[in-house]
Amino acid sequence: MAERKIFAGPRVRRVRLGLGLTQTAMAEALGISPSYLNLIERNQRPLTVQLLLKLASVYKVDLDALQGEGGGLAGRLREVFADPLLAGEIPGDQEIIEVAEAAPNAALGLMKLYRAYREQAARLSDLSDLLAREGHETSIAGTRLPIDEVRETLQRRPNFFARIEDAAETFVARLGPGDELPGALKAWAKNEHGIVVRTLPVHAMPNLRRRYDRHSMRLFLSERLSPFDRTRELAMEVALLALGQEIAAELEDLNLSTNEARRIGRFELARYAAHALMMPYGAFLTAAQRARYDLDVLRSRFDVSFEQAANRLTSLARTGTPGIPFFLMEVDHAGNAIRRAGAQGFPQARFGGLCPKLGLHAAFLQPGQVLVDRVEMPDGAAFLTLSRTLEGPQSGFGERIRRTAILLGCDLSSGGDTVYGEALPGAVGTVLAGTACRLCERQGCLSRAEPPVTRPLGLDEMVTGLSAFDFQ
Repeated sequence: MAERKIFAGPRVRRVRLGLGLTQTAMAEALGISPSYLNLIERNQRPLTVQLLLKLASVYKVDLDALQGEGGGLAGRLREVFADPLLAGEIPGDQEIIEVAEAAPNAALGLMKLYRAYREQAARLSDLSDLLAREGHETSIAGTRLPIDEVRETLQRRPNFFARIEDAAETFVARLGPGDELPGALKAWAKNEHGIVVRTLPVHAMPNLRRRYDRHSMRLFLSERLSPFDRTRELAMEVALLALGQEIAAELEDLNLSTNEARRIGRFELARYAAHALMMPYGAFLTAAQRARYDLDVLRSRFDVSFEQAANRLTSLARTGTPGIPFFLMEVDHAGNAIRRAGAQGFPQARFGGLCPKLGLHAAFLQPGQVLVDRVEMPDGAAFLTLSRTLEGPQSGFGERIRRTAILLGCDLSSGGDTVYGEALPGAVGTVLAGTACRLCERQGCLSRAEPPVTRPLGLDEMVTGLSAFDFQ
């Protein structure tokens, strides 16, 4: 009879950490290699019956605890994910069982948050009913703002829209812009729709980037914008005119719930279409592969900004001719996350992007410089990341505007295909990051901003650790 295989990596890891052992020490005691134990803890190799018996004999581990399935905790989690707000997020029970087994304390925290959410939702509903009876209709319905719905929808899916890509390539081939895309787009807008494009000074358009006047058939662009951003604004207007059907079809597939969310979604798709016009898929992918994804080469070749070229790299996901699966996130200098995209849906669970150690935050200290890092997460996942500040709109004297930075990343296994792989530091220079401080259990982290929710604080009058939040 074939021996039973059990995937119980998180429970083995909890046993090891509870005993204060390194992977090397436990592997030696079990008679296996450290690399094999690492695969077991990451659920990439099974825990066989022989290893179960060895664990029981060496460490006096309860076999039932290693083979359990989260017990009542999984059942209580099923109640949480049965809520209409979360229905469909998890396709089956197995993932719920894995959460209950791998992070029971986090699962308990999730259930506490869910109870608090239900209480607040009930209070909000009562308040809305009261306001409605008094003739005050609330303008925001549900638990999320429309922009939150759009962002979450786009972050869960690949940053690739096939209809827009195909239509954009066909349009650019017919347009034949050569090296003068802005001039060709202006000529098309004038000849096909009678639209004249003008750049206005700040005093004439102080609060807008772009404005289309339907009465005078003029498109106004702000002089605050760089030449690259003016081209994008122009390309967005042309995309809405020339690729309107394709944008509408992709918007329908997003299945957004409100008119405001659909309006925001249409804007995001128009922005995507503008990049497709400025950097047609086939030509851009070929250039990227030849240049080994060197962003400075690509921005020069297509006459675009660093941010535009980086965004375009996250959308190279055409079936049959994909590029490296990059993901991207943008934050401002206060740490607010503005945008996440790419890599078949932003890898929130594996990467997160909120760790203070990431080069994304250090980039503000070295404006305009590309910072290349090898980032390793607590579960062993490793990434190549590039970080750089963005220029943004031109400010006037005395204006204090928000500046942002972007992080472009991919799995380390793909890093060797890029020019940046050659600049990666050795093991000593690896950035040991986490998804977020609240979820990270790295001991002695000098960058920790919050204690982990999974461990109690280790307050001790006799001992003070390096971290601002010591935990047991």
